[in-house]
Amino acid sequence: MPAAVCLRNVHKVYNGVDVVNDLSLTIGNGEVFGLLGPNGAGKSTTIRMATTLTRPSDGHVVVSGYDVVRQQLDVRRQIGVVLQQTSVDGDLTVWENMELHGRMHHIPAAQRRQAIVNWLGYVELADRRDDKVKTLSGGMKRRLQIARALLHNPKILFLDEPTVGLDPQTRRRLWEIIRDLNRQGMTMLLTTHYMEEVEYLCDRIGILDQGKLIELGTLAQFRQRHGEGILMTQRGDRWDYRFFPTLEAANAHLDQQPDKTGMMTRPSNLEDIFVELTGHNLD
Repeated sequence: MPAAVCLRNVHKVYNGVDVVNDLSLTIGNGEVFGLLGPNGAGKSTTIRMATTLTRPSDGHVVVSGYDVVRQQLDVRRQIGVVLQQTSVDGDLTVWENMELHGRMHHIPAAQRRQAIVNWLGYVELADRRDDKVKTLSGGMKRRLQIARALLHNPKILFLDEPTVGLDPQTRRRLWEIIRDLNRQGMTMLLTTHYMEEVEYLCDRIGILDQGKLIELGTLAQFRQRHGEGILMTQRGDRWDYRFFPTLEAANAHLDQQPDKTGMMTRPSNLEDIFVELTGHNLD
């Protein structure tokens, strides 16, 4: 069985600048993969290439065994896409948005109706089926986008900032939907600005910076490579961070200091490592 997503030496050039620069990456079937990076790192461009919305300038992108340039229709049959921008039609009802998507994928009428009923029930929008989308909350619109993306039974779901701008409770509800879909076997590629979202949802993480993949692995692997313990030292109105292989090593170093004022230790986390690698906070 081919990998869910495979990128090999991919470049995307805009106005002479490599927005994505020699990116190679493989995502396995059934995996939830998180793509992190500062603004402008190339995350959304990577998703746009993998979903046939923009062509790579160079390199190869293969999704579920199909080439995104030569076999676009085959790729689109395999994928569902939830973009950061709200892309449902506000002047149509919830049902009409789903119906339109189903017709575009040529799903037979009886199968289409049943699938719409099933997916609206799954995202808890069955009672809003006849409401205009413009009357829905932001979280409801995002759940509708997910339901619509799943209507044609894709193998792979691409989620570009799926919870941006949502309140914490709504965000958590979407996390549970995403985790449940993954438990059912769906592969996902996720971009986000929320560190806790990555830690909660993702099996592996790739960090992009200036179009390049600078780190790849699990959170446990990241912490093993960069340090599992942090010593924080206050310098005026900011904190300096120093990594240690273990929290015990950080504590031992702190114990040796004659003046511990403004110093503390704690376990390292994904945000620490991200800032160490990129020099940026994620948001």
